[in-house]
Amino acid sequence: MGTPAFPNLGKHCSVEDCKQIDFLPFTCDRCNEVFCLQHRSYTTHQCPVANPHDVTVVICPLCAKSVRLIPNQDPNITWETHCNTDCDPSNYQKATTKRRCPVRGCKETLTFSNTIKCKDCLIDHCLKHRFGPDHKCPGPKKPESTFPFVGMLSRSQKNTNSNNSSSWWNTIRASAEASMQKLTIATNQAFSTGASSSGGGALVEQCTQCNARFANVSALIEHAERTHGKNSRVSQKPMVLDICPKCSKGFRDPVLLVEHVEREHGGSSTRR
Repeated sequence: MGTPAFPNLGKHCSVEDCKQIDFLPFTCDRCNEVFCLQHRSYTTHQCPVANPHDVTVVICPLCAKSVRLIPNQDPNITWETHCNTDCDPSNYQKATTKRRCPVRGCKETLTFSNTIKCKDCLIDHCLKHRFGPDHKCPGPKKPESTFPFVGMLSRSQKNTNSNNSSSWWNTIRASAEASMQKLTIATNQAFSTGASSSGGGALVEQCTQCNARFANVSALIEHAERTHGKNSRVSQKPMVLDICPKCSKGFRDPVLLVEHVEREHGGSSTRR
């Protein structure tokens, strides 16, 4: 074994049926025996102290997925099980295709050390195009409104040519109009009830034909149209005017009367 210049060069394989001399032998890290290239693994030289929990993984050439070899099981059985259950050839291209910078004309391959994600568009770029102006960043996306009816309105406007969207929007609009009408009726009824229960002087509107009193003008008009016909006139209380003692001109506001007297009659506002 060896040469006269190098007497310790090379060792024989420890497998009894092999004993091949190997000038680059492998030493098992479990049993510390020397083996050749063919018997270097735990299974080939049947290492007695090998850990049964050691994991051996092979890469499937069809789907590029890792297949774990189960200890004490024939690898062919494990391979056949993978091909029948978990193998997906469509995954091969996605797993083996290298990611590249999306900037047009850039062929830089994106790896762990040269990939930068833009904080505005959230797209990975290489170090050369990491800044917004370099990759023509469109900027951050506008947040959608949290008010639900705004989104409903925008979606309905985009689909105005669709019959389904038109009928859907008409249904929503009719429902909204019906709700507003019910709310108006309920509000008027609430005001009428409150005015009726506020005291003896609450009925301030009086019908000129039957002297019936009502809490508001709406109730009076409804009574007149229903009882006395639609052409009946509803009288309101005459408006009290302040009369100028000089020229008998009427004013609704006393302040306007005082200003008129001071401006037109020299400040004398004594009534006769």
